[in-house]
Amino acid sequence: MRTEDFDFYLPDSLIAQHPTSDRTASRMLHVNGIDGSLHDEAFSDLANFLNAGDLVVFNDTRVIKARLFGHKLTGGNVEVLIERVIDQHTAYAHVRASRAPKIGSQLTLSDAFNVEVTARHDDLFELHFLSDISVLDLLEQHGALPLPPYITHAATHEDEERYQTVFSKHLGAVAAPTAGLHFNEAMLVQLKQKGIDIAYVTLHVGAGTFQPVRVDNINEHIMHSELYNISQDTIEMIRQTKNRGGKVTAIGTTALRALESAARLSATNITGNLQAGSGETDIFITPGYRFKVVDRLFTNFHLPKSTLLMLVSAFAGMDNIKKAYAHAISAQYRFFSYGDAMLIEQQLID
Repeated sequence: MRTEDFDFYLPDSLIAQHPTSDRTASRMLHVNGIDGSLHDEAFSDLANFLNAGDLVVFNDTRVIKARLFGHKLTGGNVEVLIERVIDQHTAYAHVRASRAPKIGSQLTLSDAFNVEVTARHDDLFELHFLSDISVLDLLEQHGALPLPPYITHAATHEDEERYQTVFSKHLGAVAAPTAGLHFNEAMLVQLKQKGIDIAYVTLHVGAGTFQPVRVDNINEHIMHSELYNISQDTIEMIRQTKNRGGKVTAIGTTALRALESAARLSATNITGNLQAGSGETDIFITPGYRFKVVDRLFTNFHLPKSTLLMLVSAFAGMDNIKKAYAHAISAQYRFFSYGDAMLIEQQLID
């Protein structure tokens, strides 16, 4: 399977640069992976497509202020994007500079503190923060929200509110789980009142989520790794849902990846043996994958040639996704992080 199979042309005018005035005001394209039908809907009607006894699973990660600007002690500007906080004083980061910093060199960031470059791991630099203040506290004080590369404005106070989900809890992501951005507290109450259960997983989204696949053969792509955690309570809610014949709806590809990773690591790869706990996942879901946990997916529209577009193509079927994206472009849906959404019913594989 070739990367070019997942390419499409998107006019720049359809890339949403700002959120809607209200979180729930987006459009929603309903994609039936079973019969291929498409229906233009409103996100505010989402509950009409779910049933009492179903379960929706959100990703409760919280975006950190991961972008920092500074300079080398020897001169030269640098831009640092924290990818993962390792401990109180250590982080892995992408560093942009005219010349890559040398191991053992120091960087001054935000004119407030220094970091030492202690190692390099492929594209990531290991940084030791030379401060008594923890990494997360320094980022909160001096960092900037790392908006996606296709959003052209610098982060504002509006972004600091709207590029976080209302249920975000655990700091560690450098990108928002954007499907969750559509939900407000009233929508969560509406789901519960209909008898729909809500559970949470945590997957700290990395910057790799925005990277296109750069090899021709997708089987040669090396997937980025992300940290996730699934509680025993969430595992039990999934089991109960399946036992009563309900459906599990993942809110976003990150929630889906966490759930399917837990199934992949279980002893027999069936729902009854899902494993709770923390770990790293580099699961790469492409057409032909058999989903073990998730029955329905709510997600935004994704970048051309991206691993996430391959994931939704696996879930709905490649032809169905091509048709859905063509329709969305024709109907002028808003794309990407601040854009509209899709509700996908899974295509079943014999």
